[in-house]
Amino acid sequence: MPVASLDRALDLIESLAAAPEGMPLSDLARRLGMPKSAAHRLLATLSARGYVAQDPVTQMYGLSLRLAGLAFAMLDRRRLPDLAQGVLDELARRTREYCRLALAEGSELIWVARAQGATQALRYEPEMGQTVVLHATATGKAWLATMPEADALALVAARGFAVPPHFGPRAVRDLAALSEHLEATRRQGYGLAVDEGEPGTVALAVAFRAWDGPDAPVAGTLSVAGPLSRLPPAAYPTLVAALRLAAGRMAELWPLRRRHMAGLERPAGTSG
Repeated sequence: MPVASLDRALDLIESLAAAPEGMPLSDLARRLGMPKSAAHRLLATLSARGYVAQDPVTQMYGLSLRLAGLAFAMLDRRRLPDLAQGVLDELARRTREYCRLALAEGSELIWVARAQGATQALRYEPEMGQTVVLHATATGKAWLATMPEADALALVAARGFAVPPHFGPRAVRDLAALSEHLEATRRQGYGLAVDEGEPGTVALAVAFRAWDGPDAPVAGTLSVAGPLSRLPPAAYPTLVAALRLAAGRMAELWPLRRRHMAGLERPAGTSG
């Protein structure tokens, strides 16, 4: 059972994360459904710990960079930036489009690294650090398609089919449509989103595992996205080939692969 005060603090942090320009106390309290005095106490605690800052002029509250610093420190300890960036840079060079890495964390996918390969004036470059909308992105579909169908549909059903206002008109809106998309994803071997994550864009994505083998856990996904005008269906085979090559490289480099292989090579009866 969640601790109520911790739950409210996390709701507050997530609200501030969605408002980079900051929010006044009254708006925060209203959004969280709590008295202003209670919201102020939470803000005071988070401010004292360095997670929240108040603009001295506007009096608006916003997140500090402390959370971002913790996140990047965690990724750095996992050696993810070093591992991923070279693969992403090569994928961007091959595709000449915007490429991203998303990592699986429990029941979430989060974009954590990117590379821009587009050299033309029309460049697609969405924000980073967001949780992936699973049912309406190529990345989400590629990941969901690695799960048993019932598990994938239950995961999305529990969250609902709401999408951010900027999403495109063809975003999946119900379980029947999602089931069809996942079947197509399994059949073709990659996730596809056309006019879903953003109007006028297309994205393709593949999942990669922590090591070779169908029983290895899915570590994350790699995706390529760009304007519809540059990515017609005729371009998909080339993009998918580049994605699969990059996914194979990620699996070769992934830290868990080394741990897994070390366990296989350890003599029987030893530990450590």
